[in-house]
Amino acid sequence: MTGRLSQIWRYPVKSIGRQKLDSARLEVGRTLPWDRHWAVMHDSATQRLTDGDQLAGWLPKAAFLRGAAGPELQAISGGMTNGKLCLQHPTAGEIELDPTKDEDHASLLDWLRPLWPADKPEPALLVTGPVPLTDSRAPFISILSLDSLRAVESHVGQRLGVERWRGNLWVEGFKPFAEREWIGKCLRIGGATVILREGIGRCAATSVDTDTGEPDHDMIRVLTEGFGDACFGVYAEVLTGAEIAPLDEIIVVELDETEPRSESLTA
Repeated sequence: MTGRLSQIWRYPVKSIGRQKLDSARLEVGRTLPWDRHWAVMHDSATQRLTDGDQLAGWLPKAAFLRGAAGPELQAISGGMTNGKLCLQHPTAGEIELDPTKDEDHASLLDWLRPLWPADKPEPALLVTGPVPLTDSRAPFISILSLDSLRAVESHVGQRLGVERWRGNLWVEGFKPFAEREWIGKCLRIGGATVILREGIGRCAATSVDTDTGEPDHDMIRVLTEGFGDACFGVYAEVLTGAEIAPLDEIIVVELDETEPRSESLTA
C-alpha cells in the first residue's frame, strides 16, 4: 500500500494555536520538534510545580487549558515565527510575544482570560518542561488520514476541516480508516520510518467549529455510531529519523525488527 504525506502541523502551545509547516525533521523516539513545547497551566494545578514554579516532568492534559473545557480556544490559530509566538482569534484579535521571556507571559494570560470559561480555574502560568506536553506520556507523533476525514464529512454532510483534530501528519491515498489496521505496522515516510502504536481516542474538543469556537457536531457520537468507536487517527513512534515534507511517498510495511528503537520505549 502506498500513499503520500499531505500536511504537517505543529502546536507550540498545547491547545492554543496551530501552525502548518512546509517540512519537519523527525528524530528517533521524539515528538515533532516544538510540538506542545509550552502549555498554559490553570490555578488548580499549580501545586504540582516545583518550588521554582517549574515542571519536573510530564503532566496529563487536565492540568492545562484545553479545548474540551474551553471551546473558544479551538478558534485560536498561529504559532512560532522567528522566535515569536504569533496568535490570532476571531474576537480576541492578535497577540505577539516571546514565550521565553517571563515578562511576556502576563500579556498572554490576559489575552486568554476572555476566551476561557469564567467558571473554570483561571489561567495561571505559561510553562514548559523536560519533555513535550503532548496528551500521551510517550513521545509519539499523531498521524491522521484525509481519506478518513472525507468519510466522516460525508457522513455528517458538512466540511469539518483538519484543524479541529490537531494532528501532526495528514496522509492520503488509502481507504478510509485503513490506519486502524496499521497498529503494529510501519510507515516509511520519505526517508523516515515510524511504527503505529495505538489509536487516538477523541474528546469533546473535536466537536468545536475552529472558525467560530462554537460546538457544532458531537464528534464522539458521530465516530462511535458511524465508524465503530471514538478513535480518529493513530499515534506513532519514530524509528528512523529524516527530513519529511508534503508529497513524500508513504509505504505501509511490516515491522523490521532490525530498525533502531527509541530507548524511552524499550528500556
